Formats: sequence, C-alpha cells, structure tokens
Amino acid sequence: MSAVVNVKRVTVPEIRAHKNAKPVVCLTCYHAHTARLLDEHVDLMLVGDSLGMVMHGMENTLGVTLEMMIAHGKAVMRGSKHALVVVDMPFGTYEESPQIAFRNAARVIQETGCTAVKMEGGARIAESIQYLTQRGIPVMGHIGLTPQMIQIFGGFKTQGRTEAEWPAIEADARAVAEAGAFSVVLEGMAEPLATKITREISIPTIGIGASAECDGQILVLEDMLGLNPSPPKFVREYAALGGDIEAAVKAYAADVRSRTFPGAENIYSMKKAG
Repeated sequence: MSAVVNVKRVTVPEIRAHKNAKPVVCLTCYHAHTARLLDEHVDLMLVGDSLGMVMHGMENTLGVTLEMMIAHGKAVMRGSKHALVVVDMPFGTYEESPQIAFRNAARVIQETGCTAVKMEGGARIAESIQYLTQRGIPVMGHIGLTPQMIQIFGGFKTQGRTEAEWPAIEADARAVAEAGAFSVVLEGMAEPLATKITREISIPTIGIGASAECDGQILVLEDMLGLNPSPPKFVREYAALGGDIEAAVKAYAADVRSRTFPGAENIYSMKKAG
C-alpha cells in the first residue's frame, strides 16, 4: 500500500514567528502551474493585483477587479499545498468602510480558500484591518509605495527619501501593526527607513525595494525570472527566460515552416489489424 503524505500549509502564526528570525521567502504567483513550482521553496505566495500589469497588460493595477483576483486566487490554491496564500484586495473593494471591506474579503476567503488578504495603506485603513482581524480574516498590510495610490503620488515614486517624510510612514507602520495585521509589506522605501521600521514594529516586515534587514523579501515572479524587459532597480534577475522563450518560439516556427515538426516521434501510426 502506498502511504499518503499530508502536507501542512504554512499558518499565520508561523509567519509571525519569523519576526527577528529566519527571513520569510515570498513571491507573487498568479497561476496553478507556477504555484506547483514555487510551493516547495517559498513560505508565502501573494496573488498580487500586479497581475493586472503582468498578466493582462494593464498600465497599472487600478483596473483590476475582485472577480479577477478570485479567479487567479483559485488557480494558485489548486496548484499549491504548502505555502500560505495571500490574495490582494483590489482598488475600490475595501476603502469605503470596514463593513464593505469585510464583505469583499470574506468573499475572497470563501471562494478561493486562501488564508489571508492584503490591503494597501496605513493609518487610513487601520480601522478596517482591525475590523477584519477581529472577525477571523487575517490581513497583511502594505505601506510605502502603494501602487493603488499612484494617481496621488504622481507615479511609482520611492518613499522616505527625505527625513521629513519619515514620521507619516512610521505612523502608518505602527497603525497597521497595532490594528492586528500579521505582517506588512514595505515597498519602494528608502533603506534606512525600512530598517528603522523593521526594528521598531512587532510584526514581520516584507521588503520589496526596501532593506535586507526586513524580516522577509518578496518579488514579482516574472521580474526575477527575466520576463520583464524593464524591471525596477530593486529586482535581481535569477534567470533570463524572456530570451529563452523567444528563442524556443523562433525554433518552433522554423520547424513548422520547414515541415520538420511534427517528426516521426510526435505522430500516431495505425494499429495493425488483429
């Protein structure tokens, strides 16, 4: 008889326990097949609203809908068994009130089976974070460069480059932690500020364009695989799949046009009569 191995999924308390300990390994993920590849190696997969840009060719994340997030969240859950899965709450689904935030977040949890949601903002959404966590929905925070606010920022601009900006960002970090978030993403933030926040708040910080001192790191999967022709400065490319994919497609096209594909090994012959 073959043994059935039950894989235990990473929990929120386990992520919290990474504070001042072994760094949390996080990547974005949007589909089942990449979820299978990532699952053994990461602690947390984020179904980010960055999928609007990465998967759907949008200029920014503002056009992403709740239905899109749920569809991709379902796919990632189907492809994973180990990593904790967090789904982004898209623009317009949580800002109006804690009650609306809860209603939409509950739908995400119920329909995808994921563990937690992520919401952008600090003090301005602290009430909603507390409302959700008190009702059983774990929340990951996100401060610093928050892409859903790019119309206010005037683009994707690094935050905290002058010390005059620090107090408001530090206040956001404290508000998110005190409201009950189990972790917080620090994005596009001056390194000394990210380090200071990491040392001062009680929950794990997950850096992206922040500091190596953060309690964990996250990147967009397609960026680190070399599929983005113009990646941000904070990305380290661990592969160059963009060129490899183009070369493979070029070779395939040449084989089709020369009729060398399919070959004998790719076709089905007739069965011999009885």
